[in-house]
Amino acid sequence: MSTSQTLKQLPAELINSENFRRYGQVIFASQDGKNFDVEDAQLNLQNGTPRFYIMRLDKKGRKFHQITRHLQCTQCLGALAGKDWLIAVCPPHNDRNTPVLEEIAAFRIPGNCFIKLNEGTWHAGPYFEHEVVDFYNLELADTNVVDHFTHDFVESHNLEFEMI
Repeated sequence: MSTSQTLKQLPAELINSENFRRYGQVIFASQDGKNFDVEDAQLNLQNGTPRFYIMRLDKKGRKFHQITRHLQCTQCLGALAGKDWLIAVCPPHNDRNTPVLEEIAAFRIPGNCFIKLNEGTWHAGPYFEHEVVDFYNLELADTNVVDHFTHDFVESHNLEFEMI
């Protein structure tokens, strides 16, 4: 029995509203004064105190073996300074406690938009090749304490992913 990990390459598709719909929303700039509509982030932050902050991440590369989800809130992520980045996602299946391996997808996100992840969407990232990227993050104040569920593919499948 081999103990070496398998590396699965995951092609990263350029994100748009249609190809990301299963996982959440892509939010692009709109004219000031536009009325609220379905193109705006449809947020669920009712289960706690919203937290909006800027997180600084050092170079993350493109490989991952863990994926996380939050069941109690939506989460918004976007890069400052127009930097592009990557994220892997898997749609939520409320009847499952693990992500569906065959449904994991990767996206390249340009620096001119942000994403809103639906409640329960599994996600790995942000990942990037830049030395440092500052991201704004909107979630609940205690999301990473009480609503943070992680699946480890090394433990379950002896598997690591690389977004290409």
